[in-house]
Amino acid sequence: MAPEVALLLRHLDEAFEKKAWHGPNMRGSVRGLNAAEAAWRPGPGRHNIWEIVLHVAYWKYAVRRRLSGGKRGSFHLKGSNWFAVGEAEGAARWEDAVTLLVREHAALRRKVAALTAKDLVRTPPSGGKVKVETLVRGIVLHDIYHAGQIQLIKRLQRK
Repeated sequence: MAPEVALLLRHLDEAFEKKAWHGPNMRGSVRGLNAAEAAWRPGPGRHNIWEIVLHVAYWKYAVRRRLSGGKRGSFHLKGSNWFAVGEAEGAARWEDAVTLLVREHAALRRKVAALTAKDLVRTPPSGGKVKVETLVRGIVLHDIYHAGQIQLIKRLQRK
């Protein structure tokens, strides 16, 4: 494996589930939450943790799809980007959302692990102007951003 790819994988892992210096990663930020906590909104029109988890899962899929040149519309849920979730969804649906997040991360990680150093400097098969390396670094930062957002929502919830 190219050292550049190994470094991207290490960053993906830290942002998602491995110990990191910056505090809770994405997986750690949702660990132990129940459906009611995940569905709580910090204010009218604001996203809840559940919606953020589905949003993060969607963008892991979207990046993987761009890297693969796959067709649009093959995500597990209908729609794209943000998925509305209310308090009445139930515990099983929350567990499904976390499982989807984990599954999409694993699929993305496998795709990144298969990249070569030459792949990193190309634009993805699906087109676009962003190089593959930039796209992968972006999804790492996306995880860290939303993990922090989830931590803030949890803090607000417990006031």
